[in-house]
Amino acid sequence: NRPTHADGRVHGAIVGCRRADGRWLLIRRAASVPAAPLKICFPGGGVEPGEHHEAAAVREFREELGVGVRLVRLVWHHVFEDRPLVLWGYLGLLESDDLNPDPQEVAQTLWMTAEEAAAHEDCLPRTDEFLAALERAVVEEGIW
Repeated sequence: NRPTHADGRVHGAIVGCRRADGRWLLIRRAASVPAAPLKICFPGGGVEPGEHHEAAAVREFREELGVGVRLVRLVWHHVFEDRPLVLWGYLGLLESDDLNPDPQEVAQTLWMTAEEAAAHEDCLPRTDEFLAALERAVVEEGIW
């Protein structure tokens, strides 16, 4: 299914984009997505062996939402202890507001406050940690 890297883990990259009103762009995965179908998460996906996680974040974002994203910086990195997964999380800026989600990957796009997302029962684990890192980065970068 998902390729493992030299460390024996699956690598993934996710991107958080915020609107001026403070809401973050999340997606509800399509029912057909093998990993965590219908769960809410940030756009992103798997890093192919030999691919840099930054390139994967941009590629996966475009595949899922049909628009480009400019990565501001890496804000979060998590190695899961309970499963062979490593995630890199980026703060990004949408290149267009004209989202065109791929229905094979995305059932719904959602603009949520950090509080709404962190409290939502359908959000994937560690969403709250990534959101906290994103919120800190927005302040540090002086964006919005």
